[in-house]
Amino acid sequence: MGSKERIQRLKEDNRNRILEASLQIVKEEGWQALSMRKIADIIEYTAPMIYEYFANKEAILTELANQGYLLLSKKVKEAKSGEHIAEKQLEAMWFGYWDFAFEERELYQLMFGVGTACCGFEKTYKCAESHGKLISDVIREIMKHQKPTEDLICRKYFTYWSIIHGLISINLVNQGNGDITNQEVLKDAIYGITRSLTD
Repeated sequence: MGSKERIQRLKEDNRNRILEASLQIVKEEGWQALSMRKIADIIEYTAPMIYEYFANKEAILTELANQGYLLLSKKVKEAKSGEHIAEKQLEAMWFGYWDFAFEERELYQLMFGVGTACCGFEKTYKCAESHGKLISDVIREIMKHQKPTEDLICRKYFTYWSIIHGLISINLVNQGNGDITNQEVLKDAIYGITRSLTD
């Protein structure tokens, strides 16, 4: 390995360490506790050195949100691949979305502004195939005989999203009704909206 490649790998390693330290702080103390000084303490660097990798704390948050969107898209795609009927794919994708929200609680809070400042949804998202596009494509497939407009597909997507995100948000701020009730509400919402696509 040449010196340029070694330097590049070292930079990538340092960048990843900064992001991992940031997430560690957030998981232990919450988003409000994140600071360049705390990150520097964990990775044993000086705070000014972190600025060589990220312009400011917002740049770190944006990168973490981007990582979250990549993970969410992967989760949704995997859920889809386990089913062969479009309606079942759609339901599995939303259940995958739900699972992601609780498996990656801190990233979800950052991505969608639950109890924290939001990173602008997918505006800075680098992945070409977002979870929203993956889900909308399946909605379009289910509704193809109706020849739906893009506005209608968008409306159906946001009908799902508003209900599921709302239920997730309620639970993330500790106002939920317990796992069994949540699962029943989630199933009712997903199955009900899915049925409406073919009405």
